[in-house]
Amino acid sequence: MIVGLLNQKGGVGKTTLALHLAAALAEEKRRVLLIDADPQGSALDWEAARDATAPFIVVGKPKASLHRDIASLAANYDDVVIDGPPRVDDIARSVLLACDLVVIPVQPSPYDIWAAQDTVKLVQEASVYKETLKAVFAINRKIVNTAIGRDVRDALVQYDLRVLEAAVSQRVAFAESASQGLTVLETASRSQAASEIRALTRDILAEVQAP
Repeated sequence: MIVGLLNQKGGVGKTTLALHLAAALAEEKRRVLLIDADPQGSALDWEAARDATAPFIVVGKPKASLHRDIASLAANYDDVVIDGPPRVDDIARSVLLACDLVVIPVQPSPYDIWAAQDTVKLVQEASVYKETLKAVFAINRKIVNTAIGRDVRDALVQYDLRVLEAAVSQRVAFAESASQGLTVLETASRSQAASEIRALTRDILAEVQAP
């Protein structure tokens, strides 16, 4: 399985979801590679902050040739998670062509919903060259018990892409774990944050396996 996390808008929590998806897959004893395709290298910074070895391999490859190299990179792994870049169209297109599924994280705000159009357009362009490409929205940084948190699904209908059922809420646990180069699966494995990540991971696996 090759899954890319991509959004042309920055600040949507893309790297946090990519790291946690990789960690949740590794928790299931799967061999996981995380490719940091963002020139900012945030996933690599996260790994450098760790004291212990990460439960998955992290490599940096912010290159427009990623789709051509993906077969050799993925050869020894069950799953590959790609943390895509914001606002770098040639790399973003390469990420899309490398993926089985692209997950578009969206925060429940009007600005993020409007900005999703740019990423959807890239997906549509890539689908011309890769007809098997699937794409879904994932609601991230949801504020619990707010109207916009409840209504974001309806607002995303205009883009004609499925919205994953599982959503990830805005929680302090994510920032606390990141500062140590860890994930909430390690720092708070029984927390609501960890439960949301595992639920999102199950949804992503089901989406890839669906006909």
